[in-house]
Amino acid sequence: MFMKSLRSLFALLVIPLVLSMGLGLSASAMAADGQTNQQQVATNDVDLWRAVKAGDSGYTTAKGVETGVLINVVGNEGKDVRNEYLVPVMGITVVGVFAAFLFFYLVNGPSKLSKGFSGKMVLRWSKADLWIHWVLATSCLALIFTGLNIMLGKYILQPYIGEGLWAGLIYGSKTIHDWIGPVFIVSWILCVVKWMPLQTFKMYDLKWFLVVGGYVNFGPFKGKHPDSGFANAGEKMWFWTLTIFGLFIAASGLMLVLPGLDLPREASMAALLIHGISAIIIIAFTIVHVWMATVLSEGGMECMVSGYCDENWAVQHHNLWYDELKDSNGIVYKD
Repeated sequence: MFMKSLRSLFALLVIPLVLSMGLGLSASAMAADGQTNQQQVATNDVDLWRAVKAGDSGYTTAKGVETGVLINVVGNEGKDVRNEYLVPVMGITVVGVFAAFLFFYLVNGPSKLSKGFSGKMVLRWSKADLWIHWVLATSCLALIFTGLNIMLGKYILQPYIGEGLWAGLIYGSKTIHDWIGPVFIVSWILCVVKWMPLQTFKMYDLKWFLVVGGYVNFGPFKGKHPDSGFANAGEKMWFWTLTIFGLFIAASGLMLVLPGLDLPREASMAALLIHGISAIIIIAFTIVHVWMATVLSEGGMECMVSGYCDENWAVQHHNLWYDELKDSNGIVYKD
């Protein structure tokens, strides 16, 4: 009887203790398992986010080019290059080249005709040449000004004008830029095909560079008028710059505005950067070309207005071309 009572007491005291210890251990194990699962989930999240930021490709039901990539690393890096390098370089190019030629003009003055105007006008450009030139020039300038607003406008104009005005201005610039592009491309092709035979470099072009084309009115270069054919060395450099980088501009521009191409984002970003770099180079040479044609060369602008140049201008700036015309009796004077 005593032993039976002792066993009952043992059951009442020990068994609950054992059960409580077992439950405690189970709860601790469950808590540990939960913590481990949370850590594993957190680790998985970190790994997933690291992969996303690295540009790793995943899976999606959406169809298209690179739909499985949430973050395009190359695209972000290209955007940084554009904003941190191309934008300031473009601004410096516009201001720097324009200021340099303005300073040169104020110090040097224009290149005068040493014998003055003769009054005899010699045919230099055909009507077709004038049309090609002015369509190309107008479209190029339109692209330059709208492109400058797209690239620099938010830094120069947007802080000082209303949001509504800025929205209309940037939308208009983008629209004009897209629609003028094909006009530029067509006129650029005609320019390259028609004028390329006149733009081959000759040995005498080297001297043109050495004496700065005869445009300097002081020092040892004063009065030096180097030999030149139909196009001088500076015009040839401008032509080939426009030919090469105009091709880059046209190709990259088409890649950016034609949605049907369905290009990878890396290709689109590469096109955007090539477009910007080519634009900077063309803008710099355009400023030089406009300065040389309108301000620095007395009588030069008349060539692209009427197609005729003064005879003394032809002799001074393009003597070899004039001599060829004279020897072949090919000079056509304006009535």
